[in-house]
Amino acid sequence: MIDAQAALIYIMVMVSAADSDMADAELRIIGDIVNHLPIFAEYDKKRLAKDLRDCAALLGREAGLEEALKSVKTALPAKLRETAYGIACDVAAAGGELSQETLRLLELVRHRLGIDRLIAAALERGARARFARG
Repeated sequence: MIDAQAALIYIMVMVSAADSDMADAELRIIGDIVNHLPIFAEYDKKRLAKDLRDCAALLGREAGLEEALKSVKTALPAKLRETAYGIACDVAAAGGELSQETLRLLELVRHRLGIDRLIAAALERGARARFARG
């Protein structure tokens, strides 16, 4: 059983690993998110490496993605599900061009967390705007 902060870490790892390449930009944004967002204010930053490893190990198992998505949904209260999707979009956008695997994972996350299409579109657009390159 994971807590809400670990669930958010899991979401970020899943998005970063979706295309089988955890880019440096994606890893940096995960660190930035954990260090700056209010939801992580009480999070023990020493746990980050363990949470990253635990998620990676889970994803490496057969049906690991499904298990990770179930764990995330169970751990996240409804009020943090849009936050989770927004964070997922930020990690995806930080990596540059989105692969089909990443887009598919974002769609899975949106469906599993019950994010409304219009809200999802707004979160996606906001992430694209924040991570636009000249």
